[in-house]
Amino acid sequence: DSASYPTEKIAENSHNFRPLGLGYANLGALLMSLGIPYDSDQGRDYAAAVTALVTGQAYLTSARLAEALGPFPCYAPNEESFLEVVRMHRAALGRINPRHAPAVILENARTCWDNAYELGRRVGFRNAQVTVIAPTGTIGFMMDCDTTGIEPDLALVKYKKLVGGGVIRIVNNTVPQALIRLGYTPEQVEQIVSHIDSTGTIEGAPGLKPEHLPVFDCSLRPPNGTRFIHHMGHIRMMAAVQPFISGAISKTINMPEESTVDDIMNAYIESWRLGLKAVAIYRDGSKRVQPLSSKADAEHRTAQPGAEKIVYRPVRRKLPDERQSITHKFSIAGHEGYITVGLYEDGTPGELFITMAKEGSTISGLMDGFATAISFALQYGVPLKFLVDKFSHVRFEPSGWTGNPQIPYAKSILDYIFRWMGAKFLGPEYAVSEAGETPKLRPTEPELQPKLPFEPITSDAPLCSECGSLMTRNGGCYKCENCGGTSGCG
Repeated sequence: DSASYPTEKIAENSHNFRPLGLGYANLGALLMSLGIPYDSDQGRDYAAAVTALVTGQAYLTSARLAEALGPFPCYAPNEESFLEVVRMHRAALGRINPRHAPAVILENARTCWDNAYELGRRVGFRNAQVTVIAPTGTIGFMMDCDTTGIEPDLALVKYKKLVGGGVIRIVNNTVPQALIRLGYTPEQVEQIVSHIDSTGTIEGAPGLKPEHLPVFDCSLRPPNGTRFIHHMGHIRMMAAVQPFISGAISKTINMPEESTVDDIMNAYIESWRLGLKAVAIYRDGSKRVQPLSSKADAEHRTAQPGAEKIVYRPVRRKLPDERQSITHKFSIAGHEGYITVGLYEDGTPGELFITMAKEGSTISGLMDGFATAISFALQYGVPLKFLVDKFSHVRFEPSGWTGNPQIPYAKSILDYIFRWMGAKFLGPEYAVSEAGETPKLRPTEPELQPKLPFEPITSDAPLCSECGSLMTRNGGCYKCENCGGTSGCG
C-alpha cells in the first residue's frame, strides 16, 4: 500500500474495506453538447444511465479482482448487506425511461450489473465502495472540462479569481458544438457566440430559437439575462444519479441571492425526501469573495488598461533638527539608568534614548538598539498607547523597588520605561501596577532575642534593593534592619 493516511484509524478502515472513489467530470457539458437541457427528464435519465454504467462496470471489475486476490477483509461479516446494496443498485435501472437514454448504454449497464451480482455472489468483491462524484474543480479545468463533476456550467461567461490576485475570464467552449447539434449553420453559430462574448448571455442572440434556450441554462443568472437553473433542478439531478453511486455526491445547489429562509429549508427537506446522502447549498452573494462568479467585479470592469496600481506605504515623520527633550533618571534595585525622550513641536514623543550606568557594553548596546527600534516605530506612526500596552508589565531581571512614588516597583527595565512614558504622555493611570498588584515584602523571622540598639535611620540612607525599606549605616556601608540585606561591602 503506497497511500498515506491522516490517522491510524482511517488507515485501518481503508485497509479493511478498500474503498475506491471513481467518478467523472464534464457531465453538464456532455448534455449541452447533445442539445439536452440539464433540468429536464431526458437530461436526468441520460445522466443516470451513464452513472449506472460506470458503477456497474466498476463493481464487475472489483468482483474479478476478488476472484483473483480475495475480497476485502471485512466482506464476510457484511456479505448479506453488501449483496442487498448491489441488488438495490441493479433494481434502480428499471426506473430509467428507455426513451430518454441511448439503448446501448442501458443495455451494457444491465449486463454489467447482472454479471457483477452473479460473480460477486460467488467470490465477493475486492472493494466496499467504488464510486463517488467528486468536485473535480481545478483538476477539471486542467483537463479542459467546461463543467465539473455532475455540475451544469456556472455561467457561459464566468470570472475566476486567482490565488495570487487578478481574474481570468472563462468562456464556455461547448456552445458551438451544441448549436451545430441543434441544426444551426456555421454563420449563425458565429453570430450567437459573438453575442455571448459581448453580453455574457445567450438570451437575445440573433437567430436563436426560444425552445433551445433551456439547453444553455446555467447555475447563475447572467448579468444581462433572466434565465438560470432552478435550485430544484440541481436536487432532482442528484436524486436521479444517487441510486447508482456507492458514496455521496459533491455538488453545489446554487440558489439566487433573493432566496428566503423557507426556500433553503425546503431544499434540505426535498433533498432528504429524495434520498440524497449529502447536500451543499450556496446562496449567491452570501460570501464577500467567491472563486467563480458570472460577472466581473466593479474594479475589473472600470480599470483602464494604463491604470497604475496604488501602493500605500507608511510615511516617516522626522523630528526637527532642534527639538525639546525630557531626561528622566531611574533606579531599579540599585541599577541606575537614564531615559531621554525627544519631542515633536506638539509635545508628543518621537524618539527614545536609554542609557544604563555601569552595565557593560552588551546591556548598553541592547538597550540602545531597542530604543532605536522604538524611535522608528514612533516616527512611522505606531501609537504610543500600543507600545505602552505591549511592553508594560513585562517581567525579567533586574526587577525591584525604584524610589519613584508613581512607580514604586518595576518588574523589569522595560516595564519601568513604558509605564513611565505612559504616565508622562498618556495619563497617570498607566503608572499603576497590573490589576492592582501590590508587591509582597519578604516575611521576617520572629524575633528570638531582645532588640539591640542601632543607629537611627537617616534621610539620606538608600533603599534596600531586596525589600525597599530604608537602610541604616553599618560602619562604612549600609544594612537593612528589615531583611538583613547589605549595600554590598559588609
